Amino acid sequence: MRNPHPIRDIAQQAGVSEATVDRVLHGRPGVRAGTAAQVRQAISDLDRQRSQLRLSGRRFMLDLVMETPRRFSDLTRAALEAELPTLRPAVFRARYQVREAWRPGELVSALDGIARRGSHGVVLKAPDVPEVAAAVGRLTARRIPVITVVTDVPQSTRLAYVGMDNRAAGATAAHLVAQWAGGCPGALLVVTSGHLFRGEEERETGFRTEIRRTDPTRRIVGIQDTGGLDEVCRREVSAVLAAEPEIAGVYSPGGGNRGVVAAFDDAGRAYRAYIGHDLAESNRELLLAGRISALLHHDLRADVRGAAHAVMAFHGAIDGPYRPRPSAVQIVVPPNLAGVDALF
Repeated sequence: MRNPHPIRDIAQQAGVSEATVDRVLHGRPGVRAGTAAQVRQAISDLDRQRSQLRLSGRRFMLDLVMETPRRFSDLTRAALEAELPTLRPAVFRARYQVREAWRPGELVSALDGIARRGSHGVVLKAPDVPEVAAAVGRLTARRIPVITVVTDVPQSTRLAYVGMDNRAAGATAAHLVAQWAGGCPGALLVVTSGHLFRGEEERETGFRTEIRRTDPTRRIVGIQDTGGLDEVCRREVSAVLAAEPEIAGVYSPGGGNRGVVAAFDDAGRAYRAYIGHDLAESNRELLLAGRISALLHHDLRADVRGAAHAVMAFHGAIDGPYRPRPSAVQIVVPPNLAGVDALF
């Protein structure tokens, strides 16, 4: 394997020893396949962050840890790497541990591993459960600040939350659904990826509260714990459609939109309004095809910029404390999609 970076940098990026990196680079045995993959991914990450390595200034290492569908972790990674060069004279590098679903205990183990290795800060998207909150506490005890992104762990010692006001986003979705489907009979369908994610819970709460206020007789049918995965959403929505004669509108706070739309197609059914979140490529395609009515978007680059500033303030590199404000909720429809793209 080529060795374009110092072994020390690769080891730090991968979170393994220099001896392990040396064995992988020279193809020697005694390294697990998963560890070898970590080393290869670290080299790829360093390649993308090469411009950062040439800069002079105070250096920071960020760890991005996420449980989220791949499409959203890709968006967040791209936003972070686009934002890193703008943080000069500070020099940021990033390591990634992202999965669509962590097995029980593994996410906590990953956070504890960061606590042992050291880091300047952790950007975290994780379920709001006591085990995660406790792991955040252990990081804080080692002076490693944790910034939650998109979904919060509010009872933990996390330093700050970056992202949209999720309750306001849900209320915005309800307002849009009411405009497009208000005069049509039928229930409203809400599809979430997991009840342990605080951000989605708040979006759903905002949606239900606003519907109760504006259309109190309207029934809402909820589907939870899909993981935001298309195949799961397709199966679960198909079961709902078999039992519900009319669905007037859909709100999807947690993704899996291709699967939801496919379930309606399988059943030969239609809806009057469909509100989703984020500008992942699959969502863009559905928006432009008229299968999604509107996407609720916020500036991920502003989120990661806020996280980086919070880390710098914590370590005294800029005046602090720094407390990010919630990102503005943007309503994206086909006519303004190109204009939103041009901003980011």
